[in-house]
Formats: sequence, C-alpha cells, structure tokens
Amino acid sequence: MQTLKGPSLHLAQFSDDIYPFNTLDNLAAWAQEKGFKALQIPAWDSRLFDVNTAAQSQTYCDDLRGRLAEHGLAISELTSHIFGQLMAVHPAYDTLCDGFAPPALRGDPSARQAWAKTQLLATLKAALRLGLEDVGTFSGSLAWPYIFPFPQRPVGLVESAFDELARRWRPVLDEAGELGVNLCFEIHPGEDLHDGISFEMFLQRTGHHPRCKILFDPSHFVLQQLKYLDFIDIYHPFIRMFHVKDAEFIPTGRQGLYGGYQSWTERAGRFRSTGDGQVNFPAIFSKLAQYDYPGWAALEWECCLKNKQDGAQEGAEFIRRHIINVADTVFDDFAAARVSQTQINTLLGID
Repeated sequence: MQTLKGPSLHLAQFSDDIYPFNTLDNLAAWAQEKGFKALQIPAWDSRLFDVNTAAQSQTYCDDLRGRLAEHGLAISELTSHIFGQLMAVHPAYDTLCDGFAPPALRGDPSARQAWAKTQLLATLKAALRLGLEDVGTFSGSLAWPYIFPFPQRPVGLVESAFDELARRWRPVLDEAGELGVNLCFEIHPGEDLHDGISFEMFLQRTGHHPRCKILFDPSHFVLQQLKYLDFIDIYHPFIRMFHVKDAEFIPTGRQGLYGGYQSWTERAGRFRSTGDGQVNFPAIFSKLAQYDYPGWAALEWECCLKNKQDGAQEGAEFIRRHIINVADTVFDDFAAARVSQTQINTLLGID
C-alpha cells in the first residue's frame, strides 16, 4: 500500500483580480501559509497559467515548477474542465457556454468545439512537460436536458448522444495515450458522465480506453443520493484524482433533489466547507488507502455560507488529519509462528 499525497488546493475557486489571488506567485505564498503542499492548476485561467506556452516550452514549465518549489509547493495536476465542457454543448446551453470561449468564436458552436479540442491537447502536452500523469476534465453534455424527460425521450436519443460524445473524445484520449497522460472525467451532475452507469456507457463506446479515468468528488454523490463508498468499491481502478469537497442533503416537505429553483443557501442539497457537511471522509480516506489510490487529495472549496479564507485554512488541516499513513507491517506479526512447510503439512493433516 502507499500513502496518498496531500493536501493540494484546486485554484479555480480562488483565483481573482485582487491580492493575494491575482497571480500564481501570490497564490502560492498564500497557499503555503495555509498549509498546502501542492496546487492543482486550472489550465483555462490565463491569469495563472499559459497553457499554450506550457505545451511548447520546457523552459516555461521548468521555471513554473521552480517558482512553486520556492514556496515548498508542487503541482499535483492540471484541470481542463472549461475546455471539456465545450467539447459537447447542448443547444439549450449555447449562450451560457459561449462565455467560456474567446469572443471571436462565440455564436459558432463548431469553431468553439474545435478550439476546445486544441486547448485540451495543449493541456495534455503541458502536463507531460510538467511531469504530471493526470488531467481533470468535464465530459460536456448532449443528453443532460433529457435526464428527467417529459414528453418521453425518443428511443435511441441517449444512445446517439453517447455515440457522439465518444466520437468527439476518442481523438483526445488517443493523444493522451500517446503522451502517457490520463484524462480524469469528473463525475458531476450537469455532465453526461454523472454517475457510474453513464461512465460505463461512455467507457464502452471509447473501446475501454486505458486513458479514460475518473475524478472522484463525493459532494456530487451526496446531492444525487448515490452511495459514494460503494462507488469506490466498484470503480477504484479508474479513480486517479480526488476532490475533497463536502455537501449536505436535507430534504423537506417542500423540496428535494431538484431544489425548487432556489439559491444555494435555500436548496435541500448544498455544497459546504470541508467538515461542515455530511460526507463520511474517514471512510473515504480508508477506502482509498485500502485500494492503494496513487494520487493527491485536493481541496475543492465551495460553500454557500463560509468564506474561502477560513475554508482553505480549515480544509488543509482537515485533509492532513484524514490522510492515513499506511502500515508497513501487519499489526499481528508479533504473534506469527515461524514454521516450515513440513510443519504446515502436519498442521493440516497432509501426508
């Protein structure tokens, strides 16, 4: 067994135009003070990271790692969620997703998707130059608006959506394979890959691609009322990234899973700062230790109540307390009897 690494900090919710969140160096100094050992960098945020330069320049990547090392930090992974989202956008979300693309591409879904693909490929190349094995992403969604349909969705609609999703992603997965980098799809409501079954549907259509992996975030399982510990038992061979994010689900006589179109503070299902929700993190960390999870525990802070400064401070300590330093001996070795094969045969009554 091996001890998982952490704590890392996913920067997507922290980067801002105000100090200390306005540059990577300022964020690194701040994160070190909070107790983090690594940063998970969103490849789409040009304030922090130039993904296209990183894809081409080893000097840029070496300099980046060196600057973080001065703060005692590593890079745990890159994330590419915004690029992944644009790989598959249902027309209902075109206007909302246009904001993720450069202004010149807005209103042109085909050009927007093509750009997203080039950015994903750049992220994979950047990861390789940075010495990273895993990149997090979203799958995008073509079928999500039909998740709870009325009128009934026509026969073949979901199958066609997943066929197309796999067709779009297969070249990116193939490039990931050439580079030796895993694409870790975050299992997330709003994405076509939102639970175990939908991941399996996609995996099957990619030919069980060896670079198709999972980013595990238990908060999204709480909001779906999905058994996240069972999910680890089933899919642990695929889990290569782990977001430590909390949530709670408190249904009432007035609302449940869908939240009644309410704001985050008023929903039955809410994201909470780590340790303030219902996720059974001791059991999760135990499962990941049991299954020899090789990666990082990265704080993804989202909370409708607590401020992010406190969330980060508490989250780093929370992860440190929950990491299990795995044993290098069996606890009852002291009572082990040293016997020969002849003695073992005698114990079993074997001639």
